[in-house]
Amino acid sequence: MDVERLRAFLLTLPHVVETLQWGENLVFWTGDKAIGGKMFALINLDETHQQHSATNNQPLLLSYSAGPTRYSELVEIEGIVPAPYMARIQWVAVERWNIFTTAEWHRELRAAYDLTLAKLPKKVLLTLALPAAKQKAFIAARRKIIAANLPKK
Repeated sequence: MDVERLRAFLLTLPHVVETLQWGENLVFWTGDKAIGGKMFALINLDETHQQHSATNNQPLLLSYSAGPTRYSELVEIEGIVPAPYMARIQWVAVERWNIFTTAEWHRELRAAYDLTLAKLPKKVLLTLALPAAKQKAFIAARRKIIAANLPKK
């Protein structure tokens, strides 16, 4: 597995939006964050500023939501650690791409997506259920409202 193949898979999931945030991090959201979507996976693209595992100083390539049950199982696997800053909400971080097969990566990240989708507020789910054109217009309007409320530099 690698960044491009993983990114391609994640973007096939319904209502997934990606953003580039916090330097060079690809963040994947279930629903657009402008309407209250929630992030479920993060890929660190910046090799010079990657966070490292506290236990063995390995770079952390990917973090994702695991949920309480799966979290306990995953942190027992060598190369998977509690995600910095996100372990309290049961996120894990992965040190190398060969931790899982392609099918296992798909299963893990689909589970992270499903877990996050299930936690979305009803209002967000109703927005995601709108026809594509109405949904796009609503998101664009929300982005304008957010931009108008940002502090001026």
